[in-house]
Amino acid sequence: MQKDLIVSIKDLAFGYAERQIHKKINMNFHRGKVVAIMGGSGCGKTTILRLIGGQIKPTSGHVEVDGQIVHEQGRKGIYELRRKMGMLFQHGALFSDLSVFENVAFPIREHTNLSEEIIKDLVLMKLNAVGLRGANQLMPTELSGGMARRVALARAVALDPDIIMYDEPFAGLDPISMGVICDLIRTLNDALGATSIIVTHDVTETFAFADYIYFIADGIVAAEGSPSDLKKSQLPFVKQFVHSQKDGPVPFHYQANDYSQDLRL
Repeated sequence: MQKDLIVSIKDLAFGYAERQIHKKINMNFHRGKVVAIMGGSGCGKTTILRLIGGQIKPTSGHVEVDGQIVHEQGRKGIYELRRKMGMLFQHGALFSDLSVFENVAFPIREHTNLSEEIIKDLVLMKLNAVGLRGANQLMPTELSGGMARRVALARAVALDPDIIMYDEPFAGLDPISMGVICDLIRTLNDALGATSIIVTHDVTETFAFADYIYFIADGIVAAEGSPSDLKKSQLPFVKQFVHSQKDGPVPFHYQANDYSQDLRL
């Protein structure tokens, strides 16, 4: 693995039973960069995050994280690799019975033996970074959608991870909250010197701050490049996706018999 690579995906294939999701995926994620994975619903974007985290194993090929092939690791090895990762789940996924403070403290208690005094300082520091130090004793039910996402982000960076993964971080947010999350992703990534991997289909927001983008379609990387390069791309799939066109390689109608046949009695 090259010195500046933190994650490398090589000739990866994955599927469930007879359903093939990935055929041959190749991706590289460099240290300090914000990289987005984009594509239509069901193309396997979130599956790539699960493969990086070692939740599932590839059919062939491999994912390498910080020089270690993920699927070759045992339980202890996977645990050590995950210590280097932070994850912001779709819709936040906060523990509903724990306060904001306890949610952020959870990964610190899980992975370290730090004293409660130090844990308190770390939790308040992370919450202050996302603007929610004053909300540390609130429960998740008392938070707005945008606030909950920021708490989830504080939890994701609680251990200063080398890799921060985001699964649809903008889903369901109002424009103001979305702008705040975009700014935090970029700011925290640069402050930590981390690598951010973002799974999303939100073009406008992602193109404004990502360093590099991969488009997935039909089980392969259909296109890749900087936001400026992809905006000018003439590839039909990329044009349809980036410019929100109804007509293109991704059809409006699901495959079906001729309509006249279905209408026959």
